[in-house]
Parts: sequence; C-alpha cells; structure tokens
Amino acid sequence: MRDRKEAEEKAKKLVGQMTLEEKASQLKYDAPAIRSLNVPAYNWWNEGLHGVARAGTATMFPQAIGLAAMFDEELLSQVADVVATEARGKYNAYAREDDRDIYKGLTLWSPNVNIFRDPRWGRGHETYGEDPYLTSRLGVAFINGLQGKGKYLKTAACAKHYAVHSGPEAIRHAFNAQVTQKDLWETYLPAFEACVKEAKVEAVMGAYNRTNDEPCCGSNTLIKEILRNKWHHQGHFVSDCWAIKDFHEHHRVTSTAVESASLAINAGCDLNCGNTYLNILRAHQQGLVSEETITQSAERLFTTRYLLGLFDENEYDQIPYNVVECKKHRTLAKTAAEKSIILLKNDGILPLSQKLKAIGVIGPNANSRAALIGNYHGTSSRYITVLEGIQNSVEEEVTVYYSEGSHLFKEKVENLAWPNDRISEAVIVAKNSDVVILCLGLDGTLEGEEGDTGNSYASGDKVDLSLPKVQEQLLRKVVEVGKPTILCLMAGSAIDLSFAKENVNAILQLGYPGAEGGSAAANIIFGKVSPSGKLPITFYNSLENFPAFEDYAMKGRTYRYIEEKAQYPFGYGLTYSKVQLSDANVIVPELIGKNEDEISAENIQVSVTISNIGEFDTDEVIQLYVKDCKSKYAVRNYNLCGFKRILLPKGTTKRVELIFSCKSLLAVNDEGIRILDSNEFIVYIGISQPDEESVTLCNMKPIAIPIVFK
Repeated sequence: MRDRKEAEEKAKKLVGQMTLEEKASQLKYDAPAIRSLNVPAYNWWNEGLHGVARAGTATMFPQAIGLAAMFDEELLSQVADVVATEARGKYNAYAREDDRDIYKGLTLWSPNVNIFRDPRWGRGHETYGEDPYLTSRLGVAFINGLQGKGKYLKTAACAKHYAVHSGPEAIRHAFNAQVTQKDLWETYLPAFEACVKEAKVEAVMGAYNRTNDEPCCGSNTLIKEILRNKWHHQGHFVSDCWAIKDFHEHHRVTSTAVESASLAINAGCDLNCGNTYLNILRAHQQGLVSEETITQSAERLFTTRYLLGLFDENEYDQIPYNVVECKKHRTLAKTAAEKSIILLKNDGILPLSQKLKAIGVIGPNANSRAALIGNYHGTSSRYITVLEGIQNSVEEEVTVYYSEGSHLFKEKVENLAWPNDRISEAVIVAKNSDVVILCLGLDGTLEGEEGDTGNSYASGDKVDLSLPKVQEQLLRKVVEVGKPTILCLMAGSAIDLSFAKENVNAILQLGYPGAEGGSAAANIIFGKVSPSGKLPITFYNSLENFPAFEDYAMKGRTYRYIEEKAQYPFGYGLTYSKVQLSDANVIVPELIGKNEDEISAENIQVSVTISNIGEFDTDEVIQLYVKDCKSKYAVRNYNLCGFKRILLPKGTTKRVELIFSCKSLLAVNDEGIRILDSNEFIVYIGISQPDEESVTLCNMKPIAIPIVFK
C-alpha cells in the first residue's frame, strides 16, 4: 500500500530547501529543473483517455464513450492498466534520453467524468455518458487501473473537469453554469465524489466555466468547501489549460493576471496549466498570496512526484519500451472494441452469410482512420478501418467493392467536380453488390474540443442531431437501390436515425472504436462475435422540445428525466442471441436513519437466473434500476443502480448475484441533501431500462419487484 504520509514528509523536506522563487517555479505545468537539489524538469501535462496520447506510438483503444458502452468495470480497469503500463514504458525510455517534454510524463489528465447531458456537446465522446452512477463506477475503475495497487502510483490519474461542465464550447471561457443544489449533488458531483473518496484519485482538474458565479479553478465552494473539507481530497488540484487567465480576460471576476493567480492559488489550485502563475511572486510581493500558500501547493505537487517514485527506485522502473503496442495490448484493444459495439437494429440480416458473392462497402467513414480514433489520441503503428476489416475477413472469391460515397461534410470530394461527385459511384457499387455496408457518421473534426476541430462554425459542438447533408443524401440514394443495407454509424454522440431506423436492415453503433476497430466490426458483422454493447447515452427523436444548450437544469434531459419517447434508449443494445430472466430475488437490509450519513451502509442483494436460449454464444449486461414511487424529490423516471456483464454460451443458464447500495434509495432534496423520503420503491431487473420503447425493441420486459418499508 502507498504511504502518503511518508511521501508528504519527503516533499516537505525537499520543498523546505527551496527558495521562494524555486517553489513558485514548480507550480506551472512545465516545471523547470532545480539543479542544486537534483530535481529534474517535469512536464505535468499528459493524456491517457483511451491510450497514451500525443507522444508517438501507443495502443489505441475505443474512445471513452465506447469504453462506457462495454458496461464492464473489470475490463475498463484492464484497459487503464495497459495505458499506465505503456505510459511507464515510454517514460522510462524518454527519461534515459533526458526527454522531459510535454505528453511524456506520468501524470495522466484522465478520465473525463463530466456528464454528457446534452447531445450537442462536442466533447461528450470523451466521457462515460449521461448517467452519474455509470460514470462513477467507470471513473473509479479507470482510475484504479491507471494508479495501480503497488507501493507507488503506476501513473497519477486526474478526474476532470470539475465541475458542472458540458458545453457550449464556444462560450466556455466566459460561461456561468447556473445549477440548483439538487442538480449539482444529484447529477454533476457524484462521479467526482466517487473518484475522490473511493478511487483516491491523485489529481482533480477544474473546468473553464464559472459555476454559480465562481470560476471553477478559483472556487472556494468547489475546491475548499467540497473537495478538500467535505470529501478530504489529499492530492493536488490543477487548472484546465489557460483557464486562470480567463478570470480577468473573460469572466471579469478579476482585473489583472496577478489578481487571477492569487484568486486561484488561495482557493486551492496548486498547479497552473498555462502561464498565469508566472505572476505568483508579484502577487506575494503585493501581499495577495502568502509564502505558506505557495509552499503548501509545492508540497502537494512534490508529494505526487514522490508517490510516483520519481526520486526513488520503484517496481515500475524496469517496464521496457517493448510493451508499447505489443500484441497482447492490441488484442485487448480489439476485445474492447468488440464489446463496445452496439446493435441497434437487426431484421435478421446479421450476422452476414459467408456465401455472399459481392459486398459493397460505402461511405466517408468506411476507410477513414480519423473515424477510428476520436480525440485525445496517440498514434497507432497500424489502423484497421472497416473496409480493411471486411476485406481481411472474406474468402478470396468474394468481391468487395468500395466507394467513398461522399465527403464527410463537404458537397464534393474533388474540388473541380460537380456536387455529390461520389454518389453515382456509390449507387453503382450498391447495384453490383449482394449487400451494402454503409459507413456514415462524424469524426473528431466535426465533434470535439473548441479550437481542436474543423467545424469552427460551432467550436466543436453540433448544431443539431442530423448527419451532414451530403451523408443524408448518400443514405437515401443507397437505400433507393433496394439492396439489403447495414448502417455502421461511427460517431461519439446521438444522431437522428429516424430514416435509417425505418429503411435499413441493420444498424451498428461503432462509436470511435480504436485502431483495431475495423477488425472488431468485421467480427461482429460476420458473427465471429455477438454484439453486446449498450448505449451509455439516449438517442433522441428530436431537439424540438429539448432544453436550451446553455440550460444546465436536468428537466427533460437524459433517461432519468426524459418526458418523450426515445429513439434508442440509454442502456439499450441487442445481441445475436436471446436470453430469459427468471426467479429474481431482492434482499433488503433494515434501513436506519433518514439521510446519507445515517443510513445503513449495507447493500441490497439481487439475484436472478439468466438463460441463453438462442443460437449464439454472447455476453449480456444485466441492469438494475430503482424507482422511488412517492418522494417529490425523486427523479422523474428511475435511476440505474447496478449492472453486471456476463458471458453466456448458448444453451447455458447462470445464477447471477448483484448488489447495490442502500444509498441508491435516497432522493436529493432542494438543498442538495440526500434523504430517505419514501417507503415504496420498485427494483427493475433486466437487460434494458423498463421504459416502453426498450421493452418493444428488446422484446423483453424487465422483472419488477416492489420494495415497501413499514
């Protein structure tokens, strides 16, 4: 076990030998060397969202939203462990070359546990979806994988962006996210709380925006009152990049860089990603910041460096460079991609027969590497696109035709050509094929972070749920040919699939499936693997009655508060097989108390029998939801409170046990306090939500068990 106290003592001793100027110099992300104390330079900025990012070669896993679709804490932790292993292997090799550059350290600014509350948000695919419980469980699992269980931190994880942050990207530097205490504690904070309390995340990163008038990277409420005093976070706090200069340039809560630096560090922001902390010494000279505050931040940062073993020999020093993108890691990436793919529709066409003579693969994402990787990605030595995956999987006598079909979003592929210059080729391919695999969607140039994408008109966000117009035209033209059509959607957010839902034979949501994504897709399409992913977000029919993007109230948003029928609901996903659930049982301990501090810490035990009565081996995800039947503070619908992925070979039956916390029965009142406000609940046990659309799509109703307390 890690000894934080020992690391803190070493940090205090080292920092105690520094001058004030040297202490202040260490509070920027690109901390310089202090030669007299044998302290090497260290760059804190590194990324590991779904693989080590931006520093050359690394295994590229599915984007975070795809990892969430696995609904698998154990596998996600394995993925994170691989990310940490490769980060160590790369760091060890770089350090021997004395390369201390950006993106080459061991402090990984991941995971992103913001709530994907609005489908327009461009960075939503960096998250684990729209549900606080799912995000909490996956955030904890990912952090545990990154940080390891050894004497030293394998890498230092960072939960971001704290807090109440999910767009719009265009105004994030000046935006004031106004949120009620109920929504704050019910939706926006639970994942961060779990990351701090359960996973002991080493770092927390603040968001760009203000929350209820306070800039997040200088918020006494968020950093001091909640993070430090209420949750007892012991690690360090880092600003988002150049967020502190927003205090005076955009939020206008300060007038100068000196004032911004003092506001941030006095609130508890230890590390500045940016350069505003170059003004810390001036702030000290003006009496705005004490030396004790500067010392405290430096000590926290060096505590992290000691916990990483950067000044000691440790068990990770011998991890060699040859772990990077090794065969074992690429195999895990393919497994993760297979489990992340979601089957939204299937009229029986899938899996495809191997006896086909000609397959048409069409679409701007069919042979696109960009559509495999999402954002915050590293570089793979080999990418398998969907086209290549299909080509690699068919027999030699099968012809695979290909047409790009359209540009991703422009009206033509070739600048001198007529508009829609690839549509006739797509039609020709469809006419000459027995079946069409149509690969449409987005990529990181259309949805992503402000400043990083090609869609400057929306700063990375989406303006609506539609596919780009040229792709809508392509979809309709291909469908008109009349050949069996499988839509492979590559996107990290909800897309309006109303036309496809009625007019294609099957729909696979691939997300951004990573470097092995094409191989995984082919294995699903040809039935080597049964699809088993579940939607971590809601696909809406329309934004017509949807709240404004800038409105952070949860009413009308996500499966917990939706008031209309979803197009494809959260938690939904088909397999090639068929399962039955029976003999469900719920054991509830006696509850003591009325609020979060008093209520029994015991768990509610659930058991159910699941049988695979279909023709395929498959994974399935059992999901538990709880509905509060009486409290006026309850969410409109119900909450996810447990899930478990299991492997079910065909013809087998398993008895599965799950647990969920009694705290799942608590409602959050208007003051943001969790209370037991009801004595009547319903626990739903199934492979989907209990909503009408999920029941129709899955052709299976979850088992409902009422719980009544005296």
